[in-house]
Parts: sequence; C-alpha cells; structure tokens
Amino acid sequence: MKNKLIYTVFLAAALSACTEDTMDSINKDEANPPAQSVNAKFQITDATMATAFSGWGGAYAWYVSSFTEQTFGTGNNQLMKAELRMRGETAASTTYNNEWNSIYSNLNNIGQIIDKCADGGLNAGQSDLLGMAQVLWVLNAELLTDVHGDIPYSEALKTDQPKLDKQEDIYGDLLVRIGDAISLLDAAAAEGMNNAGAQDILYGGDPSRWLGLAHAVKARLLLNTSFRDNGAYAKALAAGEAALTAGFDGAQLTVFNGVDCDNPWAAYNWSRYYTGANGTVVDLMTSRNDPRLDVYAWDAFGTGYAYAPAGDSELAKSTNTVGLPVWLENGAAPLHLFSLAELHFIIAECKARTGADASGNLAAAVQASFDDYAAATEEALGDASAYVAALGAPTLAEVMVQKYLAQTRDEQVQTYNDLRRCKAQGEEFVKLLNPNNSQGGQNQWPLRLPYGNSDVVSNPNVTAAFGTGNDAGNYIFTENVWLFGGSR
Repeated sequence: MKNKLIYTVFLAAALSACTEDTMDSINKDEANPPAQSVNAKFQITDATMATAFSGWGGAYAWYVSSFTEQTFGTGNNQLMKAELRMRGETAASTTYNNEWNSIYSNLNNIGQIIDKCADGGLNAGQSDLLGMAQVLWVLNAELLTDVHGDIPYSEALKTDQPKLDKQEDIYGDLLVRIGDAISLLDAAAAEGMNNAGAQDILYGGDPSRWLGLAHAVKARLLLNTSFRDNGAYAKALAAGEAALTAGFDGAQLTVFNGVDCDNPWAAYNWSRYYTGANGTVVDLMTSRNDPRLDVYAWDAFGTGYAYAPAGDSELAKSTNTVGLPVWLENGAAPLHLFSLAELHFIIAECKARTGADASGNLAAAVQASFDDYAAATEEALGDASAYVAALGAPTLAEVMVQKYLAQTRDEQVQTYNDLRRCKAQGEEFVKLLNPNNSQGGQNQWPLRLPYGNSDVVSNPNVTAAFGTGNDAGNYIFTENVWLFGGSR
C-alpha cells in the first residue's frame, strides 16, 4: 500500500509537469513573439521608417508647410485656408493627434531597443544598434518639443498621466543623448560592427554613416538653441564640420517605389487633392532666376495659374487650377530625415554670423539642393555654380533665403524652427506674405502647435497646459516655445 501511494504521488507530479510543459508549448504564439524576445535589429527598421514617415514627413510637416508658405492647400485639401481654420480647430486639439500618438509610440519602440542593448539585454554590447536608437530617439523627441514646447518626457511611457518637462531640460537631455550616440557609433565603427545589416533601411547597418548623422543632428540642436546661448554658433559649427569629416552625405529614405509604397508627401497629395505652389516661394525664385522654379511651380493643368498668392481665398477653393511641385506627383521620391543641404546651410549660417567665409558652404548647400530637387522630380537641374555666382557675396540674409528655398522640398518643420528663431532675434530674412497672419491687430500665425487631443482629454497635466473653455489652445498665438523666447 505504501509503495502504491508513493507511485501515485510521483505519477501525479510527472503528469502535472508534463501538462504544464505541454500547455506552455501549445499557448506559445510563434507568429507574435513577445517584444522582449525580438532582436532589436528588426525594430530598427520600423523605428527609422516611422521617424521619417509619420514624424518629419507627416501632418506636422504638411500643416507647417502652409504656415511657412512653402505650399498652398486647395480644393478638398485639409490645408485649404489652414491659417484661417487654426483658430477654430485649436479648441478641439485633434489636428495633430495622430502624429502626437505615433511619435510617442515610436519612442516606446526605440526605448525597447535601448533597453535590449543594456547589460543583460538581448542585444547587450551591440553599441552600433544602441547608437542608432539614441539618434532616432533624439530625432523624435526633438520634433515633439520643437513644435509643442514643454511635453511629457521623463515620465512619458511610464505612467498614464506623465508630467510635462520643461523644454530647456528636454534639450539638455537630447544633447547628452546625442553625445552618447556619437561615442557609441564611433566605437562601433572602429570595431567594424554591423549588427543591423539590411534591417537598417537608412545606411545598411554602417555605424560610420550613422556617426555622421549624429554629428549633424547635434549641429541642428545647437543651432536651435542659439537664441538662448550666445556660444551656440561656434558649437554648431564645430559639430557640423565634424559631420562632414565623418563623411555625412545626407540621411534620406529611398525605399519608396511609387506603386505599393509611396512617399508620404505624394500619398498625401493624391488623397487630399491637392497641394499647390505658393507665391511666396515663387517670388523669391523668380527674382533670382532660379532653375528650381519650373519644377516647383509646375503648371500641371495648363491653366496659367502656376502658383497661388499666399492667402488667396478664391484659388484656395479651386481644384485643377493651381500648379504644384513636380515631386508631389512622384511616389518614389526620396524622403529626408536630414539633408546634406541642411548641414551645409547650418555651417554657412554659423560662419556668416561669426565673420568667417561662408561662400564654400553656401555653394555646396545650393548644389545639394539642386541635386535633391532633381532626384525628387527626375528633372536635371545641373551645375549650381553659375546660379550661386549670380547671388553675389554670401550674406547671412541670402544664406537663410536659400535654406528656405531648399527646404521647401520636404524639410518644412526645420524652416518653421528657423523662422521662429530668427524672428525672436529680430530678424526677418523671409517675409511671409499671407494677409491672414494678423487680424484686428492680433497675431494669427501659430508660434507653436497644440497638443494631441488624446492627452488633452486624459492627462490633467496636459489639460492644464492646453487650457479650457474659451481660452483652450489660444496660447499658440501668443506664447512662443522656450527655445525662441517663451517660457514653456
């Protein structure tokens, strides 16, 4: 009897263990493994695409391009009379909600990559992946704080109601992170690491090319702080030249084919019907006999209306009337995260402001812009040297005008930063012509963008910053972000 009892106990234990093991195997979802078991290199692909597509190439860029007068919304386009709609739409705070949520979701993805690269993580010791992730983190967080000011940051993705961090503190962290990224990528390049391989759709896993981008991003961050830091121009210049030394030649996605994977600008144009050429850009190009004019203000419909003056309410209501940039018809056009032109413009501006010769970098910037326009439109624009020579001495004003024209292609968010930064410093190198920017003596041009609705209604910290009642969202017309002279 005793032996029988022992046997029964052991049999029960064995069956229990067998049952648990079997059920664990049965319940394992091979098609959807938990995030912690996925190699970080596979997340780099999505993180990079989301950064460019939903972040710098999404609704922030589309709307801002209207405010900076680099495009013109017509017909069924949600940007039709965007400058007039902003006052009414701010109270709803829904305009940028998708991008707000998408970027935070992407930061969560990037955060997982960073965690996996830590000691004991799945990708521990892979400093190339960690460096890439830190660069992507900075690009995403920078975009959010640049356009919104104070945002949930240090507690974001950790609690349902995170506090808002001051933009000053966020920028401090971003500069630390990009410094860490530079150190990591430098070491990874020296060791010949390539853990991402083809999953890195930007540089094929080459940490040396990411190193160049990291230096370029640092230069942009420092330039953005120049209103607050008198020494920022020298620092940005050093970072920009370090990017060139590292071999930076631009950061752009070339994965679009125009068939089943479209550039977001082309996809947006086709779905919203459509985005036209703005007279503010046309005037600047015309006065300079700019070869880019023909591909920017393309008379697609043969109506003779190759562009629309900023704020023209009648043309805004029209369709198949106003001409448009050729690249908006090209679903295979590359999409920038950071152009070579922008880097040279950063260096040129810093040199012009500090008394150094900016001619070489201005020429290189304009040539890079010509090349970008040509690649996006499949139209040859050729050598920019004669055009640059005709511009005369490389004044600071001309550097900023040329940067504005170059970034009309697909980098309007940084133009928005530049316009606000320069205005805070009492400079207006590009004069915005839309008469609706001021009404009744009150500013109607957004100095920042409102928060996403999902947090306005669910996070009391964001609600308090956004405002309630008749005042909800109206701060965007009266309060600049900290970078450009505001308090938050």
